[in-house]
Amino acid sequence: MKQWQRIVLFLVVLLPPTRITMGADDARGVLERSGDGLHYEQMMQVMRQQYAERRMDFEASLVSVESAEQRRLRQRGQFLDMLGPFPERTPLHAKVVGTIDRDGYRIERVSYESRPCHRVTANLYLPDGDGPFPGVLVSCGHSDNGKALPAYQAACIRMAREGLAVLIFDPISQGERHQVLDLAPHGTTEHTLLHIGAVLVGLNTGHYRTWDAIRSLDYLAERPEVDAHRLGMTGNSGGGTMTTWVMAIDERVFVAAPSCFITTQQAVFEQLGPSDGEQQFPRQGLYGIERADFLMMRAPKPTKILAAERDYFPINGARQVYDEAKRFFTVYDRAERVELFSYDDAHGWSQPRRQAAELWMRRWLLDQEDPQPSPQDFALQALPDATLQVTQSGQVLQEYDDQLTVPQLNLMRAKSLAEDRRRFWSDHDRAFRAARIRDLLGLDRMAGSVEFERRGADEREGYRVERLLIQRDGFPLPALLFVPHKVRDGGSAALVLDSRGKDHAAEEAEGPVLSRVRQGRIVLSVDLRGFGETRDTQSNPKYRNDAFRIAMLAMHIGQPLLGQRVADVAAALHTLGRDDIAGNRPVELVAVDRAVPVALHAAYLDPRIGNVELQGGIRSWVDDVVARPTQPNLMEHAVPGALCWYDLPDLRRAIAPGQARE
Repeated sequence: MKQWQRIVLFLVVLLPPTRITMGADDARGVLERSGDGLHYEQMMQVMRQQYAERRMDFEASLVSVESAEQRRLRQRGQFLDMLGPFPERTPLHAKVVGTIDRDGYRIERVSYESRPCHRVTANLYLPDGDGPFPGVLVSCGHSDNGKALPAYQAACIRMAREGLAVLIFDPISQGERHQVLDLAPHGTTEHTLLHIGAVLVGLNTGHYRTWDAIRSLDYLAERPEVDAHRLGMTGNSGGGTMTTWVMAIDERVFVAAPSCFITTQQAVFEQLGPSDGEQQFPRQGLYGIERADFLMMRAPKPTKILAAERDYFPINGARQVYDEAKRFFTVYDRAERVELFSYDDAHGWSQPRRQAAELWMRRWLLDQEDPQPSPQDFALQALPDATLQVTQSGQVLQEYDDQLTVPQLNLMRAKSLAEDRRRFWSDHDRAFRAARIRDLLGLDRMAGSVEFERRGADEREGYRVERLLIQRDGFPLPALLFVPHKVRDGGSAALVLDSRGKDHAAEEAEGPVLSRVRQGRIVLSVDLRGFGETRDTQSNPKYRNDAFRIAMLAMHIGQPLLGQRVADVAAALHTLGRDDIAGNRPVELVAVDRAVPVALHAAYLDPRIGNVELQGGIRSWVDDVVARPTQPNLMEHAVPGALCWYDLPDLRRAIAPGQARE
């Protein structure tokens, strides 16, 4: 080794390291550990507290029939509120397009309109004989072929052969009722994408499916072969979901047997996370409604839980629901009217659960004290899909030119609410409007504590970058503060919200951060929850939405994700306004891409914001969300019921003229 090499090595080993300034790529990492999953866990704590309060309310209701009835009616009303307003009952325009004769029963291929030009395809299984027969409505699970799945056919055959008239119908997005033909897959993906627009207009996917079921009961009850005073309902998985919703609010459903759905909502969130759009409702946690409560809403009508020991819906949750329902029914002196049947198998409407459903229906609808099941597996008698089809093409959308889809119904409702939105702005003062918007966003249900700490600084050419940690209600909001060496006197500060992450904007030479720093302006770039360092990636993006699980849970607890982010903006403004940061300088708000709707709300609600610059992003819930339901990453922008009051362009117009620019 040469002499100069030995000297260099000596210096490297012994001399203290010099401070190396960070490049833009090194600005990441304000948090000491990964922020992935933090937001979901924080909301889970809120949900747990909501259900803890619900359990106390449940216990208090058990002291008398009067208190139980008061709680039952209150929760039923809250559930109807969650579902959203149903339309008027219009003519069904029912048609029987064909009949299939079978051994001991026949199958009619029928259609009817649950709403004008919104057709339902169904099969009616009628026993041989004169009737009238008790009727059973069967709701399908999430099978691609809807009513034609062999297990569902087997359940219908089993009951028809025992003297029950059975109607099974295709849900939206399944069987012959795809709502968006060029979308794949259909089923739960389509249910969830349609859910976003429905939520904005004050409805949800569960609303549409529940109304289809109610109108299906109308059709069943109108048939002369059916005794309208003896009706039941059953279904598996997603059909168990619909059985649960309908049995809670339709008084005609005397006996019910939901299969492979009943467990606790809390256990589902704890172990599986949010399900598709029809499986839970906005504000359900806020209202304190558990799945057990849907059984109690119909107390004391006969209800049997059908469960699988190895279901992904936790079996312990099913037992907990049964225990609560049993105690509630006991208050009415009707403990025998609620039962739990479980079998040691996996999720699905297997033969044991089909038998259990049949026996429960026969017990209460045919007055058979000790009915005996047939050991035969009627799945072997299942017919091909095409044989059971009501349409020739296999899809109502291809069959009828005037068929209205759920996306079209959502858009029609959004446009019909335009006059309500106009009156909201013309007939009320700013204080009323701000209060209504704050309530829709859930802002007043969020605490407002803000804490702040500095986590190091680095010098750049002409400016300093400080790593800041802002905490709102204990949740971390990583931020970068850019301070020019020569701060311009009297200049405004800037708050930058970039959905790609706080450091992304700082990497662009002509981007929203550095262009302002060169003007001598202080800039704070912050990661709102779910952006940047706290982006939620612990579960794979689902249903074309990166933020699916946090957005769904946020609506469930009554704190929409967009509203939570608006509260984050307020915390960032509070920090930026500190005397040791930017003081009382006016603040320009810059929003990029998915942060744009957040900025529009913040600019309207918060007087600390001066000018606003919007880059990309959606600008209208009606035009960019409801009218375009299959676009990705729309879930996080949904505010339940917002379009009953205002749209994003209303906020844009309400911001002072010249204050906002593109």
